[in-house]
Amino acid sequence: MLVPLAVPGDGSADSGGSHGGLMSAVQGGIRWLYAFTDEEALARFAEARGDAGREWTYLAILGARLVDAVVPMADGPAGVAVNVADPDGSMFFPPVAGIVPDAYAVDAVDVA
Repeated sequence: MLVPLAVPGDGSADSGGSHGGLMSAVQGGIRWLYAFTDEEALARFAEARGDAGREWTYLAILGARLVDAVVPMADGPAGVAVNVADPDGSMFFPPVAGIVPDAYAVDAVDVA
């Protein structure tokens, strides 16, 4: 996966970002980390944002590592939005059991 890094001041990540400075957005109380399957998908996202003219720095990371290691670092519930500029190819991995570690799933049931 290619995960773009947030540009300071562009509103794409919280200040103080416990999510490691990765580009994200918050919708419905969930932080969505942007991820792309290839540079072409990232370029379509940049174009859709009207930001294709700048250089995009990104982190290359395995999707499983993004979900298992990075999502738990976010402040609050977090999921992964893949190829969000592709109307027929977008995928969302919400913060639910079976997708993210159970300790970070919003639907996990505590059976103490």
